[in-house]
Amino acid sequence: MKKNDFDIIVVGSGHAGIEACLASARMGLNTAVVTINLDNIGQMSCNPAIGGLAKGHLVREIDSLGGEMGRATDTTGIQFRTLNTKKGPAVRSSRAQADMFLYKQYMKIVLENTENLTLIQSMADSLIVENNVVKGVELWTGDKLFSGAVILTTGTFLRGLVHIGLFNYKAGRAGDFASNKLSLSLGRNNLELGRLKTGTTPRLDGRTISFSKLEEQRGDDGFTPFSLSSRKIENKISCFITYTNEKTHDIIKGNLDKSPLYCGVIKGTGPRYCPSIEDKVVRFKDKERHQIFLEKESLNSNEYYPNGLSTSLPLETQLNFLRTIEGLENVKILRPGYAIEYDYVLPTELYHSLETRKIGNLFLAGQINGTSGYEEAAAQGLIAGINAALKLKGENQLILGRDEAYIGVMIDDLITLGTTEPYRMFTSRAEYRLLLREDNADFRLCEYGRKIGLLDDERYNIYRQRIAGFNEVLNFIKTSEGGRLYNILKRPEVDILQLFNAEGRLCGDDNLLNSNKPYINIKDYGDEILKRVELYIKYEGYINRQKEEVKRMKKFEDYRLDKNLDYKSLSGLSIEVVEKLNKIKPETIYDASRISGITPAAISILLMHCSKTLYS
Repeated sequence: MKKNDFDIIVVGSGHAGIEACLASARMGLNTAVVTINLDNIGQMSCNPAIGGLAKGHLVREIDSLGGEMGRATDTTGIQFRTLNTKKGPAVRSSRAQADMFLYKQYMKIVLENTENLTLIQSMADSLIVENNVVKGVELWTGDKLFSGAVILTTGTFLRGLVHIGLFNYKAGRAGDFASNKLSLSLGRNNLELGRLKTGTTPRLDGRTISFSKLEEQRGDDGFTPFSLSSRKIENKISCFITYTNEKTHDIIKGNLDKSPLYCGVIKGTGPRYCPSIEDKVVRFKDKERHQIFLEKESLNSNEYYPNGLSTSLPLETQLNFLRTIEGLENVKILRPGYAIEYDYVLPTELYHSLETRKIGNLFLAGQINGTSGYEEAAAQGLIAGINAALKLKGENQLILGRDEAYIGVMIDDLITLGTTEPYRMFTSRAEYRLLLREDNADFRLCEYGRKIGLLDDERYNIYRQRIAGFNEVLNFIKTSEGGRLYNILKRPEVDILQLFNAEGRLCGDDNLLNSNKPYINIKDYGDEILKRVELYIKYEGYINRQKEEVKRMKKFEDYRLDKNLDYKSLSGLSIEVVEKLNKIKPETIYDASRISGITPAAISILLMHCSKTLYS
């Protein structure tokens, strides 16, 4: 075996690949990223947006760990909004529409100027594996690259097959080659593969849209940037809303015989939470209309993305149903919508570090693990890059708990539950979501980012200032006038900003306005910190309850399971339970309790086994 060309090779330069290669390079590892087309680094293959429900949480967590997605979005965003503002703080989420061309350009420039990072335009055809440990990759040219670890972030490229009506062709996405041989290499190394499907919308010519007929949706003023290091963001455009109607639905229903989804041509399982318009019309028969968001893809382009109209119907049918929609009566299609099938590795093949169980030093991230979405991919890429680097350094892996981050929830869901459909992050997936709010991502994760060497001085110092300011304000409110301010802020109708006087002072006296008493100045802290303190005070009881629940569950993590344990040797376990436990090999009793189909009785047997082992 020749000397390694690199410490780590990352295959793919989508959202997962970007975070993976940046993490390993910034941690000092000599890293290469192999990608089919260097001009498509950071390509937004679907909608031109970052964030959204629960996804905004992931972006802020990525930033707090030292990732790049938040900074890229703040820099290239053209409209910013906060979702669920009328609901509780746990489910409020940020979303930005980005200029997709500027986003790609931003990411390419960052990668090109990162130390320890080499960019290679090529395709990885197979893994080089010796004694169940990956040693590198072989390219389609026959050249071989050797490394200490490999991270696969292949997106929809593994045996990708694009469908438009009953016509299909091999592609990783429209305009890019599929990666057909790498799937075979994974199979030869005994990784279990599945088949998934996703899709995208037709792209529309904005010059042919009647915007005057549509409902305008503006961005939000006072939006908090995704990244700690961002100072200001700017809303530059509006989005527009329209709806499908009965005529639209009739055309779609009348052409289902030309739909690859309904003719049985597509074999992969599609995303239940992001269905195609064909699926919506068939499944939701009583719904008279479906909402469509028209999103401009770039400031310097007339191309629009009709969010909510994913389809794989024939081009002629797409045009016909589009022209029944208000504002789109004369619309022209620039690019047809399509569905794409692709291979993925069952995520139960992975450890929580995202290293595969069967091949040492091989890490997977993104859609290859069965997820959908830029944010889910980027979060996994960051963790895979961190853990590949930590393993080569001989240091402990970074495993985030379900009580620490949405990233931890997602990875734990994938590893212990697996998925047979594209996995999407939702706030409802987190049992401790009041602890995992968007606003406190920095408090939860910045110390991790700093410890592993990813969080730069600028972001870390801002985090330290924020946490100091938070503690100062909270302590002032709790101790002023025997806690009177604290009790006032417990009331749901009271806004902390209402308690400041005209000079911007909050005083701890009877009328709250006496400037001769100790006070805090709003200018010293800013609205964000003050609102964060208010939220903590209002929900403190609920937050403490969730913390107690976390403590109760943590006891199961103290019971570790031997990875070489053959569960057939434990009497009382059903055949189904034995098969699942032997396949997934949970590391702790808590991990075992998360596996679908593992009963309370089975957990009791495992607890008895651990107790016997502990005291034998």
